[in-house]
Amino acid sequence: MRVGTFVLAAQFPGQGQGEALHRAVRSAEVAEEAGLDSVWLAEHHFVPYGVCPSAVTLAALLLGRTRRIRVGTAVSVLPGTHPVALGEQAALLHVTSGGRFSLGVGRGGPWVDLEVFGSGIEAYESGFPDALDLLLRWLREPSVAAASERFSFREVAVVPRPDELIGGPPVPETVVACTSSRTVRLAAERALPMLLGMHCGDEEKAEMVAFWQRCALEAGHPREMVLEAPHVSAGVAQIASSAADASEILLKAMPGWLKQGLDAHITIDGRVRVMRDPLAYTEMLCGLHPVGPPQLAADRLAATAERTGIRRFALLVEGSGELAATEENIRRLGEDVLPLLR
Repeated sequence: MRVGTFVLAAQFPGQGQGEALHRAVRSAEVAEEAGLDSVWLAEHHFVPYGVCPSAVTLAALLLGRTRRIRVGTAVSVLPGTHPVALGEQAALLHVTSGGRFSLGVGRGGPWVDLEVFGSGIEAYESGFPDALDLLLRWLREPSVAAASERFSFREVAVVPRPDELIGGPPVPETVVACTSSRTVRLAAERALPMLLGMHCGDEEKAEMVAFWQRCALEAGHPREMVLEAPHVSAGVAQIASSAADASEILLKAMPGWLKQGLDAHITIDGRVRVMRDPLAYTEMLCGLHPVGPPQLAADRLAATAERTGIRRFALLVEGSGELAATEENIRRLGEDVLPLLR
């Protein structure tokens, strides 16, 4: 079982953006010190929900600050960028980090980002498969040309090529964030592992894994590979002396952050958004995930692994909103919870 952190660089009420980014960087450094396996970085634009606008850029910084831990994006929003540009960055980090970089991609949402970056609503609603396939070709082939409606260019060389990494995997790991059956099928057909969100419970995640496996087998992928696909489960972790104490920490801080952050999202086309109740959502997360004393946390992670088959975790650890509390939470996750899982 591999346990890592999920870093949003969340800006809590009353905090500055620099404070949120400093906490994000420190949490990654402490995660390596605590023996965790990975750090997964979120990407958002124009909202305090998360103030990192480029997960791949922050990943580059953290790969330079660390020596062992895997660093991934969760996710780079593909409709808002050119697949070749993202592929070049991923290849660069893959080669220069010794293969420690994971590229997570997703569709994002129908946000104003699409207007600002010029990609338009079509990139979100129907363009994701085409963009994903171009990205995968860039990571796997020595030269690439494109002739689709959105991407059209002459053949060019891939520089740097990911397979130039000496003694490591020929391509960076690519993971797809999945929230719909359409995206699950898309990932399965391409044999790409899924990143499943923290809003999902074990039953829903198990259903998505089973559906992914059926689609992957129908696509002709080897059964052994399908059954061993390294999916990632996102969640929340808060370690304290009791479940009540851990929940209290999150219930004091997260609802304010969620309301402030989610309310700031603006759609590109004025469509109506259905927003979660911040307090009820925080309560739900406390009930689903490793929130409580070390044994409870370990038991919940083990139960999720048993029910879903997922053995990798990306856990939000900054739910207190405080730097010192976040660092202590990460250390307890590494020192008190990991030994119980091993």
